[in-house]
Amino acid sequence: MPEEIPYSGRSARRPDSLKERIAEIFNQSIELQRTCLRENLSALEEVAHGLAEVLERGNKLLLFGNGGSAADAQHIAAEFVNKYLIDRPPLAAIALTTDTSILTAIANDVEYEAVFDKQIRAIGKAGDAAIGISTSGTSRNVVRGLETARSLGLVTIGIGGPPNARMGDFCDHYLAVAGGATPRIQEAHQVIGHVIVELVDELLFGARTGARSAL
Repeated sequence: MPEEIPYSGRSARRPDSLKERIAEIFNQSIELQRTCLRENLSALEEVAHGLAEVLERGNKLLLFGNGGSAADAQHIAAEFVNKYLIDRPPLAAIALTTDTSILTAIANDVEYEAVFDKQIRAIGKAGDAAIGISTSGTSRNVVRGLETARSLGLVTIGIGGPPNARMGDFCDHYLAVAGGATPRIQEAHQVIGHVIVELVDELLFGARTGARSAL
């Protein structure tokens, strides 16, 4: 276990240096998102069309990840099921990260690596889509979930990190976010999630959603 860094007190940073650090963090996030856009533009278009087709024919989306990626899975699922920027019919999406009884039973009785695999085998059907999220692209339970989904005939989509990550081997579409610290990658993943939902809404319901706030 790594040694913890001792608390150094609030006086460790001057106010000016905090402003510089804030600007640095924003700029890192912006630059990584620009790189992500350049490298994934065509793939994002294909993913949007693919997911619109999945939902249009009455199939569902299964989303999963760990930690912050679990939160992203739940966030995206909520946007599909409830609404994003326009009032429209609910769309079928399930985050496989929310049922603590299922998750802990599988982790305890089998292994943690199987927590998404078993759920996909239970409720996944050919023609559904599986969306795995991992900042490293190597999370074993996410990779295994995607592998299982592909074997069952689901459309498989990975939102990951390095372009050559293991999860990409089991994805019909792999959206890589190369470089950057984990928080910067997660920020790009959140933008990817919003782009996907917004484009699917436009493809299925026609009207451009614009930037109206639903809050």
